[in-house]
Amino acid sequence: MMTGMLNEVQILSEHQQRVWSVAWNPSGTLLASCSSDKTVRVWGKEGEKWVCKTVLQDSHTRTIRRVAWSPCGNFLASCSFDATTCIWDKRGGEFECTATLEGHENEIKCVTFAPSGNLLATCSRDKSVWIWEVDQDHEDYECASVLSVHTQDVKQVVWHPNKELLASASYDNTIKIFIEDDDDWICVSTLEGHESTVWSLSFDKTGDRLASCSDDRTIKIWKQYQPDNQQGILTVGNHPTWKCVCTLSGYHSRPIYSLHWCKLTGLLATASGDDCLRIFKEDTSVHDASNEPAFQLVASQNKSHNEDVNCVAWNPKIPGLLASCSDDCEIKLWNLNDG
Repeated sequence: MMTGMLNEVQILSEHQQRVWSVAWNPSGTLLASCSSDKTVRVWGKEGEKWVCKTVLQDSHTRTIRRVAWSPCGNFLASCSFDATTCIWDKRGGEFECTATLEGHENEIKCVTFAPSGNLLATCSRDKSVWIWEVDQDHEDYECASVLSVHTQDVKQVVWHPNKELLASASYDNTIKIFIEDDDDWICVSTLEGHESTVWSLSFDKTGDRLASCSDDRTIKIWKQYQPDNQQGILTVGNHPTWKCVCTLSGYHSRPIYSLHWCKLTGLLATASGDDCLRIFKEDTSVHDASNEPAFQLVASQNKSHNEDVNCVAWNPKIPGLLASCSDDCEIKLWNLNDG
């Protein structure tokens, strides 16, 4: 039963081509967006309206696929189909591109900072995940590891919220989990279950669960089980096992390209090629909610955009404020009225 409603707050429509990604800064006061128009735009609030504060351009020669903020909020990373990642430093007041990271063979699909700020991860159509060490001044980025365990294009990488563990999603239908081991990074788990490309991943606030969405039009919830767990789930060595504990299907009619698990409310937002947004809430009244969780659709926005919705992002400080972006060149801000 749907109890909530998504109310459109504002449309931001200055990008000239499809908008691939939106990302809030850690304080929730700025929204970065990136586009096939080769620009990054940074939006901020003036009075009651969100306005474009800055346009970052001339550093990428092709589509900019994703943007990500550092945990301190002073740096913004952008990655592109031109196979480079740019680091923008705003400590001087204006954004300045202070580093360009090269090494991937072709299109970079995602970039993300670790919660410590000391590591950066990128992934690419070249099937690899790169982990970069960041020096204290963010002036030097050194490649610490190249992980080539996926057999196809890697679509997204996400860090665990409070430890140095990385998850990746791929066109090979799998999710991989990486940790550091004796100064090198290794793959400790492969999560299999999706029947087509895995597009997006999001940890819950504890990091014990991971949500994934796919071209197969399903959302899966994976739970981490530690060695010697009470449920008798088998583990290998001293590494946890990730098990799919819930599958949500029938809510989208086309591939699900993005999902984001809100750290404030626990709500899960999804975006799809069917132009729709869906919001799910966990039903904590079920018998074994820990090991057999259930989620209910609480809000739905059909035709949220005129074309594919590529990304959704919850504001980290304002409960219910959601940003979405689309092939229709627009960014929309929504407020969830949770009934």
